[in-house]
Amino acid sequence: MKNTLRALRLPFISASILPFIFGSLLSRPDFNFLLFLLGLIAVIATHLSANLINDYADSKSGADWQDMNFYKFFGGSKLIQKGIFPEKFYFRAALSFALIAVSYVIALAFILRSLFVIVIYLCIIFFSWSYSQKPLQFSYRRLGEIFIFLLFGPALVMGGYFIQTGIFPSREGFFLSLPFGLLTTAILFANEVPDYSDDVKSGKFTWVSIVKPEHAFLPYSLLTGLAFFFILLEIKLGYLKLPAAFSLFFIALTFKAAVILKKYPRDKERLVGSSKLTIITQTMVSLVLILALIL
Repeated sequence: MKNTLRALRLPFISASILPFIFGSLLSRPDFNFLLFLLGLIAVIATHLSANLINDYADSKSGADWQDMNFYKFFGGSKLIQKGIFPEKFYFRAALSFALIAVSYVIALAFILRSLFVIVIYLCIIFFSWSYSQKPLQFSYRRLGEIFIFLLFGPALVMGGYFIQTGIFPSREGFFLSLPFGLLTTAILFANEVPDYSDDVKSGKFTWVSIVKPEHAFLPYSLLTGLAFFFILLEIKLGYLKLPAAFSLFFIALTFKAAVILKKYPRDKERLVGSSKLTIITQTMVSLVLILALIL
């Protein structure tokens, strides 16, 4: 059970659950709990499927074989490399979760009487697998960050809103999704810095390969800075209420993470700290925005 939970990479699930909750709550007072629950299960299953296929693809490419140590937040689960689970376990499990998600999406489409739900979801599952899986392998072609931004920002927030209201696209939903997408992309980028050398050896090129680890703190600071900038702008424009400003307290965590990236760009053990701080920031900022929306 412990190894299975490790293979699923559960600590990252908050990155998809919280934006979806936020998008769903935008529809208040017309919130439908049944539709929300069906959508949430589909979101979780899709995220788990993407996590599993990512480990499978990175094992196939050799990226996760370069360093056999397990760092929790980056470098894969290492369960394939340790001989605990075979590659086919990951592929079959990824496919199983994808099918679970599809079944719930079909239920949503039936309730909503809309085939558009299925069309949107098929695009989402296709892009989530193509992030790491052949033939497209976005994460190997410096495109992974863009698709992570879209999938964990606009897709989740606007998707949650669409399930509740039937409105897509939504200008308000897109604008409000930007902080979520930017902070999740910052998580990915922080995780890519310690993986840089191993990735390059296996032909995997991320945004870090453009700036090199020594300067990675700059785009990281830009990503997190833009997230907080949009929160301020959304408050000023009236999209968010004033309590959302409490999320700005977590700028301190991203500043600390940026310092770690600057001082120890090639020290994997220390870079665990920057990854952890960024995950905490994304989680806490998301919770503050959700509470601000409710209040």
